[in-house]
Amino acid sequence: MSKRVFITATNTGIGKTFTTLSLLQECETLGIKAGVFKPIETGVAQICNDGTKLLEKCQEFNNNFRKFMVGDIVPYRFTLPAAPYVAKKDIKIDIDFLLEKIDILEKECDVLFIEGAGGLMVPVEKDIFMIDLIKIFDSTTLLVTPSRLGCINDTLLSIEALKRRDINFEWCVNLYEDKDSFYEVTFPFYKDYFEEILILQNDRKKILERLLSS
Repeated sequence: MSKRVFITATNTGIGKTFTTLSLLQECETLGIKAGVFKPIETGVAQICNDGTKLLEKCQEFNNNFRKFMVGDIVPYRFTLPAAPYVAKKDIKIDIDFLLEKIDILEKECDVLFIEGAGGLMVPVEKDIFMIDLIKIFDSTTLLVTPSRLGCINDTLLSIEALKRRDINFEWCVNLYEDKDSFYEVTFPFYKDYFEEILILQNDRKKILERLLSS
């Protein structure tokens, strides 16, 4: 069985797909055969934007994934750009079905990156949230946080939620918003509060190695 890594974030629009694509590239550099899975994507019009990007990049590096279509990588696709619970309307998200998909995909790779939708507390069903899928899928986790003003609160709340559920995780900053002021506005607290701050753009290899060894 391959290593399962769940990519989550403090909210939507933080850069989960960008992070996953970056880690796919790093896997190629290190000679690791990677796979991708995005259980649910919302806001899908004619094409599945995130799922297509993930699959095409994965297929560049892993020939085993060239037999898969976007529907294999993103089994649940909904038009409304909303939380899965809202976007799915009357459709039930079948967890066993998702686990079956994971079993198929992970046979073709050494590490399977599973990308969530939105943040940790985004509802999938009334009593199932994105954070619950991490344990259901028996995966380790990478929490992606933004560099914009206000990110300290979101980062600490998300880390607290993961710790309360005893979930094994790493976290990193995606340095893209307010990046010119990040080291003045946010970094001083992070430096004093955390033992180490990993920046996606600088520490991609270290992030991947931590995830694979956890």
